[in-house]
Amino acid sequence: MHTTPIILIATWQIIVLAAVVLITGALVALYFVGKRMDKKQQEQQAQLEAAKQPVTMLIIDKKRMPLKDSGLPQVVIDKAPKMMRRTKVPVVKAKVGPKIMSLISDEKIYDSIPLKKEVRAEVSGIYIVSVKGLHGKIEAAPVKKTFLGRIRARLLKAAGRG
Repeated sequence: MHTTPIILIATWQIIVLAAVVLITGALVALYFVGKRMDKKQQEQQAQLEAAKQPVTMLIIDKKRMPLKDSGLPQVVIDKAPKMMRRTKVPVVKAKVGPKIMSLISDEKIYDSIPLKKEVRAEVSGIYIVSVKGLHGKIEAAPVKKTFLGRIRARLLKAAGRG
């Protein structure tokens, strides 16, 4: 007579095993979704690069505001994803030739765009890709200190090293 061994697994071991399997599955799914989104972003960046053209403009104003309040054409607002409509986007109001236009800036260059100055910008549709100063250099925007950076500076100053 042959007996099979009985394997006893505690309830907590089953729960831990299920959690590990779920977390592993979620991480694998996120990896593949991330790869797909990265590929889409590279394609969009290539399209922006292909369509950009140099423009001379006078920067009138710049603000971060919701897409619906930005003054952009209604077609642009309608085509934007629903989540994007509520988020704040960097909007630049500029005089391009005789027209005053609202343009969307790249988040990376938004802080370096000077106000009330004439600049040479590369624009792809209504999207400002890069900015160069027309008369002189554009000063780099001051780097804002993070909360931990401010605390560290205070502590160093109090210790007599800053």
